[in-house]
Amino acid sequence: MIQGLEHFKTYNKAMELGESVWAIVAAWAYFEKDTVGKQLVRACDSIAANLSEGLGRYHSKEVKNFTFYTRGSAFETKTWLTKAANRKLIAAEASIELIRKTDEIARMINGYIQSLNNQVSEPETQYGSMGLTPNT
Repeated sequence: MIQGLEHFKTYNKAMELGESVWAIVAAWAYFEKDTVGKQLVRACDSIAANLSEGLGRYHSKEVKNFTFYTRGSAFETKTWLTKAANRKLIAAEASIELIRKTDEIARMINGYIQSLNNQVSEPETQYGSMGLTPNT
């Protein structure tokens, strides 16, 4: 079981990807930021956000649902990266590298989903991994 976000490799890679995408989009002109940029940043940032929200959920079914949302955000991120490259907002090489990192994160998410599927019973709680109780 994951003991906290600092030990969650998939989350940490998603955070790094989000910061890379932010740095690229921050340099764009207003129109590009307002259209493609906002969508790209939101999709990319929601990968880490949904992982952390799922980790904080009480029941394993909720954890799994947020992990599915995370996977969807990774796929959406790839779409926006492709659009940005097609519209010449990101250099082809940079786009290829960002998509490669997104694919790596998606594979890690799939592995996490598989590990959640392999749990035989309802985990004690996600709270337990944080030293909290449901009443805290």
